Amino acid sequence: MAKDKKKGKVTYTFNGEGKRRNVFGKLLVIAIFVIVIVGRSVGFLTDWMWFRELGFTRVFWTQLATELKLGIVIFLISGLLVRVYLNSLRKGYFSKIESHEIPDMHKLNVLSWVISVIFGVVAAFVSATSTWQSFLMFANSSKFGLKDPIFGLDISFYVFKLDFLSKLNSIAIFVIIGVVIVTLIYYAVLLSVRKPDIFDKKDVFEDLEADDAAKQAQAGDETSADDEVRKGRPDNSIPFGKRDPVDDVTRIIKGFSDKAKEQAKKRRENKREINRSNVDHLFSLASGKAMILGVVFYVMLGIHFVLKQFTLLHAHTGTVYGAGFTDIAITQKVYLLVMILAVVGAITLVRHVHKKEYLKLARVPMLIIGVLFLGTILKVGVQSLIVAPDEINKESKYIKNNIQYTNHAYGLDKVKVDSFAAQNNLTAADIASNKPTISNIRINDYEPVKDYYNQTQSIRQYYDFKDVDVDRYDINGAETQVYLSAREINEAKISDTWINKHLKYTHGYGVALSKVNSVTASGQPDVLVKNIPPESNIPEIKIKRPEIYFGELTNNYIIVNGDEQEFDYPDGNNNKYTKYKGKAGIKLGIVSRLLFSIREGSMQMLVSRNINSDSRIIINRNILERVNKILPYLEYEKDPYMTIVDGRLYWVIDAYTTSSNYPYSEPYSGQIGTTNYIRNSIKVVVDAYNGDVNYYVVDDKDPIAKTYAKIYPTLFKGKDKIPSGLKKHFKYPSTLLNIQAGAYTKYHMNEVKVFYQKEDLWDIANQIYGTKERPMSSSFFIFNLPGEKREEFINMIPFTPKSKQNMTAIMMARNDGDEYGKLVVYKFPKNKTVYGPMQVEAQIDQNSEIAKEFSLWNSSGTTYKRGDMFIIPVNNSIMYVEPVYLEASNQAIPEVKRVIVAYGDKIAYASTLDEALENLFGDGAGNSGSVSSNSSGGSGGASGSSNQKELIGKAKEAYDNAVKAQKNGDWKAYGEYLDELSGYLDQLAG
Repeated sequence: MAKDKKKGKVTYTFNGEGKRRNVFGKLLVIAIFVIVIVGRSVGFLTDWMWFRELGFTRVFWTQLATELKLGIVIFLISGLLVRVYLNSLRKGYFSKIESHEIPDMHKLNVLSWVISVIFGVVAAFVSATSTWQSFLMFANSSKFGLKDPIFGLDISFYVFKLDFLSKLNSIAIFVIIGVVIVTLIYYAVLLSVRKPDIFDKKDVFEDLEADDAAKQAQAGDETSADDEVRKGRPDNSIPFGKRDPVDDVTRIIKGFSDKAKEQAKKRRENKREINRSNVDHLFSLASGKAMILGVVFYVMLGIHFVLKQFTLLHAHTGTVYGAGFTDIAITQKVYLLVMILAVVGAITLVRHVHKKEYLKLARVPMLIIGVLFLGTILKVGVQSLIVAPDEINKESKYIKNNIQYTNHAYGLDKVKVDSFAAQNNLTAADIASNKPTISNIRINDYEPVKDYYNQTQSIRQYYDFKDVDVDRYDINGAETQVYLSAREINEAKISDTWINKHLKYTHGYGVALSKVNSVTASGQPDVLVKNIPPESNIPEIKIKRPEIYFGELTNNYIIVNGDEQEFDYPDGNNNKYTKYKGKAGIKLGIVSRLLFSIREGSMQMLVSRNINSDSRIIINRNILERVNKILPYLEYEKDPYMTIVDGRLYWVIDAYTTSSNYPYSEPYSGQIGTTNYIRNSIKVVVDAYNGDVNYYVVDDKDPIAKTYAKIYPTLFKGKDKIPSGLKKHFKYPSTLLNIQAGAYTKYHMNEVKVFYQKEDLWDIANQIYGTKERPMSSSFFIFNLPGEKREEFINMIPFTPKSKQNMTAIMMARNDGDEYGKLVVYKFPKNKTVYGPMQVEAQIDQNSEIAKEFSLWNSSGTTYKRGDMFIIPVNNSIMYVEPVYLEASNQAIPEVKRVIVAYGDKIAYASTLDEALENLFGDGAGNSGSVSSNSSGGSGGASGSSNQKELIGKAKEAYDNAVKAQKNGDWKAYGEYLDELSGYLDQLAG
């Protein structure tokens, strides 16, 4: 706005451009604020709707409720304390500081409350958001029933409480820094509203009087001059002349200047004196507050080292994981001395400040720095000069602690150790009498099976089998090991339109299942549950609800029960359509539709006519993302597996409770500060159709699982709530067994001297997989443990001595019934050689017949690969089985062409497992029921156990499948089924 005076009128003009900029800036700020608020609100509200859909609203509110409880308490305490503190600052300042200015107390009080509220809000937000989870763990901690050997505290203190206490101390330091900032700000405010008189009162008043006198003199002169003008010329004035107004002004200025010079002269003569009282009080106030903050700092420093001494139990000095000789003899004592110095520092700080001995304030900090520096030097010296030369004796009791607590942290303290005779007296009768073991030997591998499923069972290009898992089912009254994989829609392979991705292609369909020991005549997996809709050759396995709405590849949100029908499955040249009949999803009303449109950034969702009042949106369909969204504080197995129970499909995800604060336990990664405690205490089950998620606690003795169950009582269910059908398919995870086996290679040595000298270190056994050597991973088998009456589903991994190839032990994890989770280690005799996998691999390489065929295959444009080597305990003996795959240049997937069986010094090499067993042990040994290729160059034909009736049935099935593939126009499958039929006919002819 501009002001203009013209001819006695006042006019105003406005700067329109400036005003528009100002309005635009305000609108932009408001828009950004609204977007942020709306974005946060939309995410919060839609998440709440999703948790409510699952029935986990209490889980959703746990974090917010805890943060609010902590935040409100912290806000009230910190805000009120700061308000009282500011009030004391103001009173001290006003009572001790002299000033002639009078502040506005109302405004000052308002400002004090504003500062207190802001401080309380910041302290509450930082504290609540950073400590709510550790606070809940602290408040709901469960006892381990085991105390650490140094401080005598229950392990729960380190796992649940130490982290929270450390965070509290950090927050206290943060608050101290905040109080310092608030103090500086508030003093700046006080100095601005009531400036202290820097000079003495006398000088101040003299200044005021001088100013007043100058003003009065100026006013008097101006009055006199005006009077003269008004009254006219005096009697003694010059006749016939006028008075010059310039003289009047000059005289007035001169008079004012003379008086000002006189005052200045007087000041120079008197010399102003500084108000020492005010300066001293200002310094006293500042030093008093600094003293209080310094005392609090020393207290926090002492607490920090109190807590820091507990972290020594996670240290790694020399050969010991956990506190060793040097840590206890030197480092802990250094920390103790620093604690004492912190107390001394707090006391002497008060004394020195009161006596104004400010130089002496540096003594304690310098002592603390010196103690820490000398402690570091002393630690290195003691470790090098005293401990290292006599380490076995100095570290003996600490090594014992390391062994004991590491074993407990990984569940190895409950391993049952037994001996295994490893005899070489197996006969054909022994093999025949162990049919459950022999008939479950895997002659297929995961990757070839997955490739085969994707080639023959994907049906359409948009279906994918992500991976293959091993499980066991009762088939014909016997526990049978099978491969199983889910047929999911690969969302990247469907047409990239909104309707296709979110309304049309909503679910996968069915599974593929085959026995691990059975292959077709062409050397491919013999699929027993297949096709769309699912066809099952197994009476015990029927799939009634094959749709997979929740899986590993389901990443898109979908909208069901709209006007657009969902694609169900392909049926020849036509497609079948369906509508979702499950209970998953959030109903799309007007409000929820708007919220999810914003959440997903989808205008189509908002305007689509295919969405009606009955439509529901299903989000978080990826099962790993789903469980991580519900409870992100567990570690989840990256490879879930699917199982079939009562005709429905379920995903099982192994969840691990972990900690990195377990005392004296070595981290399995070898890096300090990483996980050094692990349990598979929780199984998560997700319904593939409805998306229901159930958390089952399978190890109710795990303190971490018990603590989580206290925090989330509505989320976790006990073992008694697990449906029996599901419980039969729980498996001891390979990830956990591999970690435990890795730790056991070192920590099976319980004798301190043996452990220290590493006399009996083990390695995980190696094998040749494909054509390269690599460590073995745990594998599932079905066999009878020594002394047990029936076969069990076992997860197993073998050991060899460090840098040697003979086998020294096998670790097994039991999976069935009440024996689930129990670990058994069978040790082999030390007075005899038990061949390890690599020694058997060497025998295979040295076999002239095998080497000749391998060389022939490689030279003919094909590639052979060795599969996993399986170590099979039979009675009191060990047998090795290894399948061999042949991958032709024109074939996409390998085929099982040979099976190698090794026992003792003997090796059998044949087209089938049964034939190899009979070659090795004699007639009657081949009783596995497997079928293999009858390709040229092999040493045998069909399995001795395969009769004409079985081959005719399989030939008819291959023929029927070929006819069906022809009708569907699937010529690739048609050719494969004809090849399969040809193989069966060749066997019948032979």
